[in-house]
Amino acid sequence: MVAVDRLDLAVRPGELLALLGPSGCGKTTVLRLIAGFEAPSAGEVWIRGRRVDGLRPAQRHLSMVFQHYALFPHMTVYDNVAFGLRMRRVPRAEIPTRVHRALDMTRLAGLGDRLPRQLSGGQQQRVALARALVGRPSVLLLDEPLGALDKKLREEMQVELRDLQRRVGITTIFVTHDQEEALALSDRVVVMHAGRLVQVGTPAEIYERPRTSFVAGFIGVANFFEGRIAPADGAGPPRIRTEDGLLLSPPPGAAPSPDGTLRFIVRPEKIEVGRAEEEAGRAGLPGRVERVVYLGAATFYDVRLEGGRVVRVQAPNRRTGAEARFAPGDAVTVAWAEDAQWVLHDDGDAVTA
Repeated sequence: MVAVDRLDLAVRPGELLALLGPSGCGKTTVLRLIAGFEAPSAGEVWIRGRRVDGLRPAQRHLSMVFQHYALFPHMTVYDNVAFGLRMRRVPRAEIPTRVHRALDMTRLAGLGDRLPRQLSGGQQQRVALARALVGRPSVLLLDEPLGALDKKLREEMQVELRDLQRRVGITTIFVTHDQEEALALSDRVVVMHAGRLVQVGTPAEIYERPRTSFVAGFIGVANFFEGRIAPADGAGPPRIRTEDGLLLSPPPGAAPSPDGTLRFIVRPEKIEVGRAEEEAGRAGLPGRVERVVYLGAATFYDVRLEGGRVVRVQAPNRRTGAEARFAPGDAVTVAWAEDAQWVLHDDGDAVTA
């Protein structure tokens, strides 16, 4: 069984790179290969112009933070952070300065005498970061570093981690299966699937211009359409005829695949929904609301179109105290701009970055 297949990746100095994908896709294996905990059966690992795949982990000048922080419960915060320096026989007089600087960077000043059990989850996470940074590594590796935190604390720590990484300027690679976390934290996102790298780009590129159906479906929510370009009818422009009979305007510059089909997506937040009677005379697809999910900042509507297809719509809740505007059974129309559609290319080829 191949865990990682033909991965070719260059990480830029000082960037924060996310390895994103479902469980079992190979992202943690990549991290372990870089760290030296696994040996590649083929290929090379280079760090700062030096080939390191033949070196032991301690010789690679890296630091790694795991999902479960592995703090020594019987040691104080200070001693946890100082432990690695002592193992590397850093001069004793230098250790306090470096430890206190690391505690200051991670907002732990004044907590050096506490034990891990006396800290909150977020503080324990920062101790793990301080311990990783105190050794001044060339690269910082983070394996699901926020996975043990609750949602609110996780979101707070995302901001802190990003701010800390920018201040320190250290090259950082972190593994996550959380799409929102990857988009919020990273300079670039590497999407992996079945051991292969399928797309690399900025968070906006990955979300707005996914390369394949897998990326489009894994990152956020997408409405998928597939059809063929129908010839222009008289003076009208060409249309896409979907498998369920919808006639849609093709995305700008759309070109069908070799088999003549066109597969594209529309994100729910790019679709507008209105009451059928209010939208009479305007272009749109008629349907009925089938399901309503209220999530505070936005409401999701599942609208079943006349041909049977269900389209998901995300509508922002702009008014304070406003309830969902539509209810199940309401007759509505949905519409979106041509440039809201994005054509997918499911060629299955691995990519490099």
